[in-house]
Amino acid sequence: MKPIWIVDDDQSIRFVLEKALLRENLPTRSFINPQEVLKALAETPEHEGPQVLVSDIRMPGGSGLDLLEKVKEKLPGLPVIIMTAFSDLDSAVSAFQGGAFEYLPKPFDLPKAIELIHRAVEESQREEVSQESITDAPEMLGQAPAMQDVFRAIGRLSQSQVTVLITGESGSGKELVARALHKHSPRAGGPFVAINTAAIPKDLLESELFGHERGAFTGAQTMRRGRFEQADGGTLFLDEIGDMPFDLQTRLLRVLSDGHFYRVGGHSAVRANVRVIAATHQNLEQRVKEGVFREDLFHRLNVIRLRLPALRERREDVPMLTRFFLQQSAKQLGVEPKRISDGALRLLSGFDFPGNVRQLENVCHWLTVMAPAQVIELKDLPPEVLAGAGALSDALVEAPAPLDVPLVAALPEAMGMPAVSPAVLSPVALPLVAEAPLPLVSAWESGLQAEARSLLEAGRTDVWDVLTRRFETGLILTALANTRGRRIEAAHKLGIGRNTITRKIQELNLE
Repeated sequence: MKPIWIVDDDQSIRFVLEKALLRENLPTRSFINPQEVLKALAETPEHEGPQVLVSDIRMPGGSGLDLLEKVKEKLPGLPVIIMTAFSDLDSAVSAFQGGAFEYLPKPFDLPKAIELIHRAVEESQREEVSQESITDAPEMLGQAPAMQDVFRAIGRLSQSQVTVLITGESGSGKELVARALHKHSPRAGGPFVAINTAAIPKDLLESELFGHERGAFTGAQTMRRGRFEQADGGTLFLDEIGDMPFDLQTRLLRVLSDGHFYRVGGHSAVRANVRVIAATHQNLEQRVKEGVFREDLFHRLNVIRLRLPALRERREDVPMLTRFFLQQSAKQLGVEPKRISDGALRLLSGFDFPGNVRQLENVCHWLTVMAPAQVIELKDLPPEVLAGAGALSDALVEAPAPLDVPLVAALPEAMGMPAVSPAVLSPVALPLVAEAPLPLVSAWESGLQAEARSLLEAGRTDVWDVLTRRFETGLILTALANTRGRRIEAAHKLGIGRNTITRKIQELNLE
């Protein structure tokens, strides 16, 4: 693991942090002033550089804020923690504006400082992974199997000039697929011309597609080349083809059949050497049945069909896309890219995104402008996403997901409770647990209710204390196992304070 770099002219601060981080198995490297750090950065390969930089704000021979600015130019993804006295809170604000991960007020509580450094290390490791993904990413992003199928299809079509029909919901990235098909085709050297047939009024669409001669209609003062001529030797992308007026469909069919068309008001045939890629969010087969789309044109377009999955069908791509769009938004606005917490990412991944990738991109742009801190937390997400998450929670309460009964049945025993029979956990047997109807609950809750009922029927009067003790013991032991015994990190993950977990460990005799 790469070391934590500590920059402070105070030897005692450096010593205390070095020893505390050593106990956490975190390597360190210390410096007295910013000049030493900048020299070391210039001489150290990037893969051996710092994992996190912890710097004082006021030192002889340089400022921590100046160091922050120079380090961010070289390593933009490096978390930097600025140490500052309470009287320097104005400087702390400047530190955040300069891209600092967090500031640490002096004198600091050592366990809190170590906890903060642990968070910065986790953030650094996430940044490394996301930066690698973004650096290596092609013009389209997607690790989900459905997207990999699309990529394979683009690869198979790379030497072909066949007509392609791309289907998929609005905002799913159909134009990106069309551009990729063009870029990886023999026509890559020619123009790529796109037109949204649904966005242009019917009386102008014909002229847009095929051009017009001078005097063809009022306002046609010069001859104008249409999109087919503009795309000569390249690719014409017809987006939302399902909305094309019926009479224009006939003209399009003729061009696809023999490669010739007439400009509006023209009498000489014009030849078009164009590959057509069409896209639609509509069901063209249904449009054919309804008589609003020509069947022969449908078959002419539907030579090769690529279906682009909705974002909700490839949720595993949401974290990568989110980080990519946050980087892009920051670049467009000329600001430091924001990072996003795991909790906020999980909520985004669970959101249905009716607007698909385009909506996610807009959300990331909104967060870049509106999120108050450098790290985006769950509460910073836009209202429509939080509202969607609330609806999802309601749905889960109304219709709980299938449970791994043997696994959940063993949970109470692991927490010091008697094992619960799978029969008790069965939805059919659930009414037997209590005489009064209960709301739908998860399996471990039904096990808890069964244990409480057993103790109550036995005449116990300390049921609250007994079950609370077992519950807290199970939670703390599980968290400590997850963090390999690190109490501060366990408390952070449980959402309780350091003093609380220490007191509970003593009360529950878990030393």
